[in-house]
Amino acid sequence: MSKRATEFQRKSMSRMYRGKEIFKPLNTGWIDENVACVREWAANIFFCRKGESTIMIDAGYNYDCLAEKMHWLGIDPKSVRHILITHQDTDHVGAVESDSPGLFKKAKLYIGETENRYLTGEVRRKVIYHLYKLPQVTVNNKKQLLKDGETLRIGDIKIHCFLVPGHTWGHMVYLIDDKYLFTGDTIWFGADGGYSFISALAEDNKLAVKSLGILKEKLKKMGVKPLFITGHTGWTDNFEFAFAHKDELCSPFKKKVHDPSAPYDAYDESDDTEEGAKNGFLKGVGYEI
Repeated sequence: MSKRATEFQRKSMSRMYRGKEIFKPLNTGWIDENVACVREWAANIFFCRKGESTIMIDAGYNYDCLAEKMHWLGIDPKSVRHILITHQDTDHVGAVESDSPGLFKKAKLYIGETENRYLTGEVRRKVIYHLYKLPQVTVNNKKQLLKDGETLRIGDIKIHCFLVPGHTWGHMVYLIDDKYLFTGDTIWFGADGGYSFISALAEDNKLAVKSLGILKEKLKKMGVKPLFITGHTGWTDNFEFAFAHKDELCSPFKKKVHDPSAPYDAYDESDDTEEGAKNGFLKGVGYEI
């Protein structure tokens, strides 16, 4: 399923969102000395390395160039034994689906217990304003199910799990070492700050907006101001920028929320090169708000 769904997204979503100024993925490279990302067309997957531990955050598409791009970063796919999954959409789990090449077949998956209901078939994922039901995702990796508010450790890495439902019913975000918040598809960064993610793809937009507000308050209560690292629109260390429009939705049909600096076609990754991946840290957004 993942290969077919990957090709469908690459072709159809490239046409659908071309010129809409919606996706602004990071190119392959390092955000800082601990966190790296790989670009897969319009999406990013991430790696957090600390001491002897390397964890992967989301598993992207069923993407032919993944091993090559990981090599650009000096990361061996065989070294990845732990993968945090924010949610089960094709662009976040493709590399661990049953029809993938199996780069990470020995890795353990960590996924929210509510989100796991998609994988068991208890719930079916619906997109495009609930008009289209996606095929069930199948993975064979060992899984550890996570609860909202749970804290776990993988080697020297501390992970705090937050349930942020809306885009999917069981979407999780992960706060690592109180420094990095991997937000998956909960926040979309426009030129003027963060919005609730793309409206057409949510299970429940009202719930998604409510969840963002709750997440903000939880982080404030914890006294942390992490790097906000999104699945499709880069990263920021500006807390106020990240939540600037938390009560509003990103919509391809409302021009005011678009980002004019986004590429015309985010599925054209011709500028994502090995040379660029090794040429300094990747810049964030949100410094002028």
